[in-house]
Amino acid sequence: MKALLSWLHRRAENLLVLMITAMFVAFILQIIFRYFLNLPVAWTEEVCVMAWLWGILWGSAFVTRDQDEIRFDMVYSHVSPKTQRVFRAIAGTVFVVVMLLALPATWGYVSFMKVKSSAALLIPLNWVFSVYIVFALAMIVRHAHIVWQALRGTDATGAAA
Repeated sequence: MKALLSWLHRRAENLLVLMITAMFVAFILQIIFRYFLNLPVAWTEEVCVMAWLWGILWGSAFVTRDQDEIRFDMVYSHVSPKTQRVFRAIAGTVFVVVMLLALPATWGYVSFMKVKSSAALLIPLNWVFSVYIVFALAMIVRHAHIVWQALRGTDATGAAA
């Protein structure tokens, strides 16, 4: 199982690299078309925005590790490991509940956006925003796992905390 998760993590990183590369190439093309060829094109800006949106949410959902997330831990770092587990369990539970409560409205909004398309590439906006559904589901699973680990008394690596 660990080997499969590691392989999937590397593939998620590969996709993120492709998104960043697409954004960079589109940006360079935008500069070339606008300033060197005096022929501005709109599709390059859309590619940059879409690649940025997908890259941020995809990367946050599948590439960023729990220990790499930015957290405000001024209190957390000064309490006992047992209290830290309680904090993780409470915060994770609140996060999961809020995301689950927001999921139907999120699904409705993304589904509704099928009536609109991007201006230049004519991509349906529900496709563009669908990455948020993937992000939300992945974060729900991630934080449910954090709660499970806190309740079991283990940390992110599975070691006893």
